[in-house]
Amino acid sequence: MTYEQVVEKIKTRYSSIDASSIEGTQAIQINLTGKNAEGIFYIEVKDGKVNVEPYDYHDNWATVTVAPTNLFKILDGKLDPVLAYTTGKVKISGDIQTVLRFINLAK
Repeated sequence: MTYEQVVEKIKTRYSSIDASSIEGTQAIQINLTGKNAEGIFYIEVKDGKVNVEPYDYHDNWATVTVAPTNLFKILDGKLDPVLAYTTGKVKISGDIQTVLRFINLAK
């Protein structure tokens, strides 16, 4: 899967989510690793809506570094996010609770 395909798949997945339970603006940046999918994008919740864009988000709450396969395993419920973090499959800097909140939105 290419970087563009990953971003599009994430954008589609989050497009119809009701994020009205999250107040204000929150964002996480995803740093993808891997041979064909290396790149950066962000997931932002603003005014109850989720935006996914292929850019840096400098004022993010957390940065997640992950391979696309592990990202989709986590979002599909096939890989526990805490286990992925503790085993080094995912690296997080910043607010881990915000990352978990964004994962739960996608389920």
